[in-house]
Amino acid sequence: MRLLRVGDPGNEKVAVVDKKGIHRDVSKILKDLNPETINFKNLDKLENTNLEDYPKIEFKRIASPVNKPLDFFAIGLNYKLHAQKTKSLIKNEPIVFNKSVGCILGPNDPVKKPKNSRKLDHEIEVAIVIGKKGKNIKKENALDYIFGLCICNDYSERDWQKNRNGQWVKGKSIAGNLGPLLVTKDEIKNLYDMNLKLSLNGKKRQSGNTKELIFNFEFLVSYLSDFLTLYPGTIITTGTPSGTIMEDRNPEFLKHGDKLFLEVDYLGQQKQQIIDE
Repeated sequence: MRLLRVGDPGNEKVAVVDKKGIHRDVSKILKDLNPETINFKNLDKLENTNLEDYPKIEFKRIASPVNKPLDFFAIGLNYKLHAQKTKSLIKNEPIVFNKSVGCILGPNDPVKKPKNSRKLDHEIEVAIVIGKKGKNIKKENALDYIFGLCICNDYSERDWQKNRNGQWVKGKSIAGNLGPLLVTKDEIKNLYDMNLKLSLNGKKRQSGNTKELIFNFEFLVSYLSDFLTLYPGTIITTGTPSGTIMEDRNPEFLKHGDKLFLEVDYLGQQKQQIIDE
């Protein structure tokens, strides 16, 4: 199932992409994609309905495929080459930090660069979305808790992240563009052979593949659930491959007018523009 939320902010509807690539309005049976509605019971309901019975939907804006999640977690330094190029140690446990849920944007929404931001960077990632409540989840059962996956651009303000006395959340909460699609696992041939690509102003910056993950999706779900309860709708963005601006010898961080294009196999594409606050 390929789900999305479309419409103006505050007036979004849930849609599904059918087998012919047509967007269908399923808001009559699924009012939203949020912690109350992201569950496997609703997914079964959708899978057992004839999508062609639902009307086509026209839209101008795609919203985040998850609305009002309780938690937005992120994993740092989870691709070996990225860790090496940032001269970071690879440890036996992943780096975990929060992104503010208030920073969530649609996949193509413009990103406002704060007035006092000097080192704004991009990070293309695969995010996983939890589908049922879990605590102390065994690794071998972890996939059963994943509702779907989507693209995340984990924007990072490197000065705030690195030089403002710790707490990465300060440098990680400017923006988190999600979507366009929330794609269930059955739509993906191999979770560990998904290509990620990001270009900036037409120039390729980042490329990677999920087979390069240091800590895979099952490990991350299990690991996090040892410390806290995971709830439906929880987002876990899983790390970025090499090619971030901070890795450059003479970095030129993001500025007003910059245009970004992101693409991940099965999960679609994002297009964003940086604008001054």
